[in-house]
Amino acid sequence: MSAIGHALALAGSMTWEILWALILGFLLSAVVQAVVRKSTIVRLMGDDRPRTLAVASLLGAASSSCSYAAVALARSLFRKGANFTAAMAFEIGSTNLVVELGIIMALLMGWQFTAAEFVGGPIMIVLLALLFRIFVRKRLIEKAREQAERGLAGSMEGHAAMDMSVAGEGSFWRRLFSPRGFTSVSHVFVMEWAAILRDLVIGLLIAGAIGAWVPESFWRAFFFTDHPVVSALWGPVVGPIVAILSFVCSIGNVPLAAVLWNGGISFGGVVAFIFADLLILPILNIYRKYYGTRMTLALLGTFYAAMVGAGYLVELLFGATGLIPAQRSAMVMAEGISWNYTTWLNIAFLILAAVLLVRFFRSGGRDMLRMMGGSPDAMASHEHGGHGGHEAHEHGGHETRSNPTVR
Repeated sequence: MSAIGHALALAGSMTWEILWALILGFLLSAVVQAVVRKSTIVRLMGDDRPRTLAVASLLGAASSSCSYAAVALARSLFRKGANFTAAMAFEIGSTNLVVELGIIMALLMGWQFTAAEFVGGPIMIVLLALLFRIFVRKRLIEKAREQAERGLAGSMEGHAAMDMSVAGEGSFWRRLFSPRGFTSVSHVFVMEWAAILRDLVIGLLIAGAIGAWVPESFWRAFFFTDHPVVSALWGPVVGPIVAILSFVCSIGNVPLAAVLWNGGISFGGVVAFIFADLLILPILNIYRKYYGTRMTLALLGTFYAAMVGAGYLVELLFGATGLIPAQRSAMVMAEGISWNYTTWLNIAFLILAAVLLVRFFRSGGRDMLRMMGGSPDAMASHEHGGHGGHEAHEHGGHETRSNPTVR
């Protein structure tokens, strides 16, 4: 029982350390999503030119979804006519180029890892686009589109289909600070938390258990810590494999990444591990439903190669510029809660989260939570039915529209 208590104490300490940053990250994401309409996305993603892929990546970063919702939204964009490569760039941006991930990495591991995220993400997208051009044929994409048109459900379909941006004219600030803007922010904020909560809890528990139970000597041997060159070559190769087998995605894999960094994995290995949230086994099964077995295997191979390549290039770039941390001191092993600035920030942001939660439930949010895991097509039918074919209906004081990318 003492071993279990030790693991839970570590998980609890990590949770308390990152809580305010999580709330801040999801608040910023909610603000962006409240004023950026998904109806503008698909028309900007019609090809795989470099400019289009850059725009798709930025739009993905602005949408900021959990891994499951990002995968579902990328499929719906593809169904509507977005280029497949652009849809995958959007998917990567939506999970690996987001502000909340960067904040948590900086807090637990150091700003260098946040910088590596925003450098490695575009590198991975470029490598993936090149691999698609070489290995993914037009006929395979056509078969994937046929499979996507079947509309088989994966996970977080309803959440991906919702567009909770504020309708109407006016400046960014005017829409944001309107009553509808407040309601929209509260809805996005709470639903993003609901989407990632399971993975976050699992990730923290796994990180706490590994930090408490697995001796450092095991990790040093596994990651060849005493052989720097071998370690640098091995880390990006094995990092995604550990992520695939861990079943943890979204922000939930950051605490585990911190444990692996302290254990001896290379800097590039951490980057490759973080990016592999889009290849965990449950998501591979969703790819199979969305695009078919052959495209799933193609995605597994190309994504994995792009992650490994991005890990190597980040290792080289940050090593050459002296930005790789010399000490392995990620915030994992501290137990207990101290009365310091973290506690004050947590209290302030918890109060803010409570205000948003109250607004959420007072403005019809409970019904939206029930629809999060539903079929996107069913949701579109629900929202269009009985409204004379209009795309929007009033939901708790602001307009909630079905994603226009869903037929």
